[in-house]
Amino acid sequence: MSTVELKPRDFKSDQEVRWCPGCGDYAILNATQQAMAEMGVPKEKFVIVSGIGCSSRFPYYMNTYGMHTIHGRAPAIAMGVKMANPELSVWVMTGDGDAMSIGGNHLIHAMRRNIDLKIVMFNNRIYALTKGQYSPTTPKGQKTKTSPFGVVDNPFHPLYLAIGTGATFVARTLDTNPKHIKKVLKAAQAHKGVAFIEVWQNCVIFNDGTWKDYTAREVRDDRVIDLRPGEPMVFGKEHDKGIKLGCDGPQVVSADEADVWDPSGPSPLPAFMMAHLDDRDDMPHAIGIFRDDPEPTFEADMHDQIRRVTEEKGEGTLKDLIYTKDVWTVE
Repeated sequence: MSTVELKPRDFKSDQEVRWCPGCGDYAILNATQQAMAEMGVPKEKFVIVSGIGCSSRFPYYMNTYGMHTIHGRAPAIAMGVKMANPELSVWVMTGDGDAMSIGGNHLIHAMRRNIDLKIVMFNNRIYALTKGQYSPTTPKGQKTKTSPFGVVDNPFHPLYLAIGTGATFVARTLDTNPKHIKKVLKAAQAHKGVAFIEVWQNCVIFNDGTWKDYTAREVRDDRVIDLRPGEPMVFGKEHDKGIKLGCDGPQVVSADEADVWDPSGPSPLPAFMMAHLDDRDDMPHAIGIFRDDPEPTFEADMHDQIRRVTEEKGEGTLKDLIYTKDVWTVE
């Protein structure tokens, strides 16, 4: 734990922040700096790893260690960093194109291994850095530069993917609520294991208003429900509506009938059910913490295995590694 009191300004680099005016990334950056200042982790223990995309400028703007890597490979490189030094707090900052398309394979295996990474995916449902092509999360039917007559693909559902791979922490937040971002990031840091956080993020240039049906001030109370562990699932402008989970899925009930949300149960089914609200027009979409169920981490198990084998067989040498029984000489 850090003995130095940190402030958000301690995490601001000397680089000019260069996103489009009004971009949701600014809110995410500021909330991250505020959250990290309160995590109790020494600044030199943080590492930010990114791939390619607007979100991937993040390491330049954080006064921490960081790596701007290649398209889609940030999870793989972050895994290497964490394995080399498990004491580090390693964060992957990625976008829906970077993570869900070319980086999908790396993302899946980082999550199913439960390595202690914090993966923050900015989802603006478009390829913004390359000027407006449709991405894996672009809604079906939307017209873009590469789908002038409308997208015919079914969009990827990031939360389905994360929950399905067995990610032990899954959450969603939104760029219009920096306090919520901060709360979710701090919860992810406290979690031991992989954390996947989807951030609804607006691209003012190439996909403006993509989340307005849920984030606009006049609709957000009725269209969004915040999953708070240990609290009733209540929503609505008057906080008079709730969600109850049953055999037929989530149902809207009065607030006093709402179930208490528990993301730590042994089954991922409740998390899937709440993520499935995205596919129903008659229900609010969920944000907050969907899963928080700690399990042994990959790096802890790996280093424990190395320790046990070393105790049993002794320290190895490079020569022993090369000259095994599978090595032969060609005359």
